[in-house]
Amino acid sequence: MTKFLTAVSALALAAAFNLVSANADAADLATRPIYKAPVVAESSPWMIRLRALGVVPRDSGYVDQIAGSSLKTSDAIVPELDITYFFTKNIAAELILGVTRHSVSGAGSLTGIDVGKAWLLPPTLTLQYHFTDFGAFKPYVGAGVNYTFFFSQSAACCTVIDSHLKDAFAPAVQIGFDYMIDQHWGINVDVKKLWLRPEWSGTLANGTPITGKVNLDPWLIGTGITYRF
Repeated sequence: MTKFLTAVSALALAAAFNLVSANADAADLATRPIYKAPVVAESSPWMIRLRALGVVPRDSGYVDQIAGSSLKTSDAIVPELDITYFFTKNIAAELILGVTRHSVSGAGSLTGIDVGKAWLLPPTLTLQYHFTDFGAFKPYVGAGVNYTFFFSQSAACCTVIDSHLKDAFAPAVQIGFDYMIDQHWGINVDVKKLWLRPEWSGTLANGTPITGKVNLDPWLIGTGITYRF
């Protein structure tokens, strides 16, 4: 009988010990912080840039009716906005918007003659590849198409009484980079080359109609601020 009571007491003590241990483990689990994986915010597909843009045309062109003629086009610095949309982390499309004003003057046999002035609206759409393996430094290359609208055109006084540049398409290539300061803000440098060669027509002071072509082929060299939404 004594051995039986001793065995029962031992079993009861073991059960009580196990119960206390289980309660202690449960209390310990309840007080331990639960690990949660950090939430990584996905980047927005939209990016905008505001740049100062230097427009440097090629000094080339001609007037059909005047032998030895050539044309020069003035440079310009203008503000420019671009909007970029990322289809993937590497592939994006960029649209640039801005206006610029240029004057055209004669060269060669036309040296000293002012031809005219015009405002240009040259929206350019490019498809880009962005390299993403260099940390904050994010270079890219692109290619696309430009369509330039010429407006508010005027002829120079006295020699040419009418001047008109025809709207034109042009292929475009680009190279550039963003250096991101944080998730949203960065610095951008961008260079584009356009092969823009609009036809030109005008009228001399004596009423003679003339035609030609202005080989603008501008470099678009810009730097400014990037913002990624």
